[in-house]
Amino acid sequence: MTDAPVEAPLVTAGLPARPRSRRLSTLIRTASGIAAIGVKELRGRMRGRRAFIIVTLYLSLLGGFAWMVATLIAQSYTTGIGGSSAFASAAVGQGIFAALLMLETLQVAFLAPSSTAGAISLEREKQTLDLLVATPITTLAIVFGKLLSTLVYVFLLIAASIPLMAIVFVYGGVGPEDVLKGYVVLIATAIGLGSFGLFCSSLVKRTTAATAITIFGVLAVTIGTIFVLVFWTAMGGFDSNGNRKPGPLGIRSPEVLAWVNPFVAQADVLCGTETNFGSGWCAGVSALVPTQDGVVFTGNAVPVGPVPAPGVIVNGKGVAVDDQGRPIGVGPVIVDGNGVALDDQGRPIDAGQAQGFGPARDRIWPRAVAAWLILAAIFLTLSVQLVSPTRRWHFRRRRRASTTAA
Repeated sequence: MTDAPVEAPLVTAGLPARPRSRRLSTLIRTASGIAAIGVKELRGRMRGRRAFIIVTLYLSLLGGFAWMVATLIAQSYTTGIGGSSAFASAAVGQGIFAALLMLETLQVAFLAPSSTAGAISLEREKQTLDLLVATPITTLAIVFGKLLSTLVYVFLLIAASIPLMAIVFVYGGVGPEDVLKGYVVLIATAIGLGSFGLFCSSLVKRTTAATAITIFGVLAVTIGTIFVLVFWTAMGGFDSNGNRKPGPLGIRSPEVLAWVNPFVAQADVLCGTETNFGSGWCAGVSALVPTQDGVVFTGNAVPVGPVPAPGVIVNGKGVAVDDQGRPIGVGPVIVDGNGVALDDQGRPIDAGQAQGFGPARDRIWPRAVAAWLILAAIFLTLSVQLVSPTRRWHFRRRRRASTTAA
């Protein structure tokens, strides 16, 4: 009797799970690495009382500064220097908003890059970077985790100021969309400058050198760009027709410099809260970044009727008024020195479409947000290449190989 081969029973319960795709496993490993690095850094940063004391002092500084600004503006309207008391409440709200927004921008511009300036260089000084790279955590996760853990504390300071910023709604003069624009610029600036500090930390081996390079870079972005814009505009001047002339090298003011300056971007946000375009933030933005003709026409086209000429008076909003300051029934117009209504091409009009005049709103800050996000992506990509011990761009090696093959 021969033994027949016995077939092994089909086992289905203990079969291994279907392997995951390579991209999915890499994504999961990178996300877990970012979380691990972020939690490690946050525990060290938030441990003890120092972090909470800093938040308390920060909010006390903002609150005291806002109170002093509100007191000064209210006193100016009480003594009759600032104008009618009917507009005092809106002026106080706009003043508090401008003061808090600029102070927070100053804090973000120096705190975000200085916090990340030692993220990688400190690991090199402690001789722990090689051990960190040898772990299963990817280099991308290390860089993003360092950036995230540092910026979370900066974002905490920004979020802590939101209840204090909400006081501007009590006075008026500022809308929720204006506050939202200001905080969007703050977040984009923190990401961009934080990525720049991380790049400097990856570029050099010493924290002192990385911090010095970062500070000089921030000064160049904040003060240097404004100086160049002022110099460029002053060198251009105006021609006989009142139009701006090109500055040095025969080109007009480089608006791209204003995109990387967070204070100019915030001034553009503050320009949207003003009702008088003759002075203030709108005039400052228009002086730094003038257009081709030196005047920016803004507002939607509004149908207007015949405009009396001469004798028409135009207020700060471009509305024709009589000698008592009352509107005379026509829409926003552009009026020349003879009291004749003109279109945006300088041609006389009797009726039809006309626009208001003044600096354009929302011209700088959207481009500034996009510019900082693009720069952040570039800085992070370079930081990953500098931290990675193996996957680097070997331009010299490829050049030698091509030369040998030739």
